[in-house]
Amino acid sequence: MDLDQRTVIHYGIPSTASMIAFDAIQRLLAIGTLDGRIKVIGGGNAESLLVSPKPLPYKNLEFLCNEGFLIAISNENEIQVWDLEHGQIATSLQWEVNITAFSVVSGTFFMYVGDEYGSFSVLRYLPAKEKLLQLPYHIPVNCLIGATDVSVYTCQSIVGVLPQPGTYGNRLLIAYDNGLIILWDASEAQVILVRGYKYSQVKDGGTNELISQEKKEISSLCWAASDGSILGVGYVDGDIMLWDMTSDSSNKDNQVVKLELSSGKKRLPVIVLHWSANSRLPVGNGGQLFIYGGDELGCEEVITILDLECSGFETLRCISRVDLKLNGPFADMMLIPSVDATGDNSSSTLLVLTKPGQLFLYDDITLSALLSHQESKSSVPALKFSLEVPISDPSMTVAKLNLVPAGTNSCLSQVASVMKIDVKTAMGTKWSLAGTVPSRSTFGEVDEVESVYMAGYEDGSFRMWDATFPALSLMFVLEGKDENIQVAGVSASVSALDFCSLTMCFAMGNECGLVRTYKLRGSADETKFHFVTDTKTEVHIIHQGIGPQCTAVFSVLKSPIQTLQFMNSGSKLAVGFECGQVAMLDMKSFSVLFLTNCISGSKSPVISLIQKTLTNIHNLIDNQKQQESTNAGVHADVLFILTKNSNVAVVDSVTGDMVSSYMLDNKESSALALYIIGK
Repeated sequence: MDLDQRTVIHYGIPSTASMIAFDAIQRLLAIGTLDGRIKVIGGGNAESLLVSPKPLPYKNLEFLCNEGFLIAISNENEIQVWDLEHGQIATSLQWEVNITAFSVVSGTFFMYVGDEYGSFSVLRYLPAKEKLLQLPYHIPVNCLIGATDVSVYTCQSIVGVLPQPGTYGNRLLIAYDNGLIILWDASEAQVILVRGYKYSQVKDGGTNELISQEKKEISSLCWAASDGSILGVGYVDGDIMLWDMTSDSSNKDNQVVKLELSSGKKRLPVIVLHWSANSRLPVGNGGQLFIYGGDELGCEEVITILDLECSGFETLRCISRVDLKLNGPFADMMLIPSVDATGDNSSSTLLVLTKPGQLFLYDDITLSALLSHQESKSSVPALKFSLEVPISDPSMTVAKLNLVPAGTNSCLSQVASVMKIDVKTAMGTKWSLAGTVPSRSTFGEVDEVESVYMAGYEDGSFRMWDATFPALSLMFVLEGKDENIQVAGVSASVSALDFCSLTMCFAMGNECGLVRTYKLRGSADETKFHFVTDTKTEVHIIHQGIGPQCTAVFSVLKSPIQTLQFMNSGSKLAVGFECGQVAMLDMKSFSVLFLTNCISGSKSPVISLIQKTLTNIHNLIDNQKQQESTNAGVHADVLFILTKNSNVAVVDSVTGDMVSSYMLDNKESSALALYIIGK
């Protein structure tokens, strides 16, 4: 009860990511998962993780735009209102039946809900009272279709509820899974028009020929005109219909245009449809339709982009098509408005989520170029979401968080201020999202570095971040290969790290048994580089830039390094190897002080190293009697060593001589770490 264990900081995209939502004003991106988590990404490398009390998949995710709230619906039909400022659920409402359609009325706190029984409801969130209310405005299925000639019993669940653009939420489109489409006027409480059911003739988008159709099941829909005059509908059989939604289109022959992405008999359902108006043309003169699905079963996964031309519904036609190859299995996609230099939304950018947890961005310029060349299949280089703390690309192998004591960080702060400018310039700003999640900029111009986060990677690279604030800020990257260090094995996987804030030095060990030591400097100058082996030492003069400068590479044993630990205020470095040996390195003379086996004859890997100054050290020696009072004040620095097979050894940290050893009575499990409690 006293420990509220929860994740307070999380970096990266969860591997179970399944859907995305976007706040176009605050420029916030939300990513829902299959296990009850929501990742919110904002500007300044700010990332926040929202964790639901129940680890259930989300099936709907939508922002209350520019209000700081996110609406999420779980698979158990719990409607959650997340307060983004406080990172918690403000309120929730358990819906009694299965929710099959959901939509937020843009610019308001109103929400539309459709259920499996064909009923339509309206919700309203009250931020001041933190309440989610179900309003009396509820329309059962028999009222909705009372003005049509369709039997109530043929209507099934609502699959889509879309407010019509330009009507301020007064008119909304309600679609049923059996193909019925109703445009409802909420202010007048009446049906404006009906589409999609018992229609007899449609036009083929490619040939303009009239063809017969029967009712079919709807799987997706979107507005295909910015003024709400055309509706795009995807069906389970792979067809796409573009419906004329103007009230004066009474002639059934001119109400719909059919599009087919494949002529195969078995096609994928049209899972997702999105529309982007052509910003360079007047309203209603065409745009692009983004589609996932509709292709033949078994074909390569692509997103299809159709460039549609329309000077009037009768002239609606497809003028070009591009199939965009995906970088992984499809999870979700959406269009987000791009912002030009004046701050206006000038075009749309395609954002694609693929499994496991990868985000890709395709800008409007790239997509427009593809459509103009009419390339049938294209593999376009997308801008991948670059994680501030990469975990899998490259693969992280070891990481460590170090606190920096006050008064010792002036050099580190100087290095951080210089290095982060270069990193920011190199990273670019295409993925920049504004947001309200706290970052360094939120707290003003604070230069003090209070903690650093370090990570080593499989490719031999190393990264260090300023971890003073929740949003980590990258300070520098060391690549696995360094032209100044011509040593075999230097780019092997990093296996151990440590940092000393007193000397501004850090060390890394790798799988080839090499130890690299660096010193952080605020200026570029010539430095001495030492290459130390078990038999000789070479010294070279090299010129290194601002930031981390390599001071030495130690190659003492050809055994993977398990742990590193700076000691004696950074003047020594203890190294534990997989073969069971421990080396003590002198950081002033860059020499090997001693190399010793922890336990005679033992080959078990070294797990932990801790230095301690002890009084009455002779009390540790096995079978030795209490020393005389004249020796009671003897002090000595010893090194506590833990091996994987649960051996604890104590050695003299100056000479490496054994002081004491103890075998824990635990033969079936492996030791993980050693801590000394107390003074």
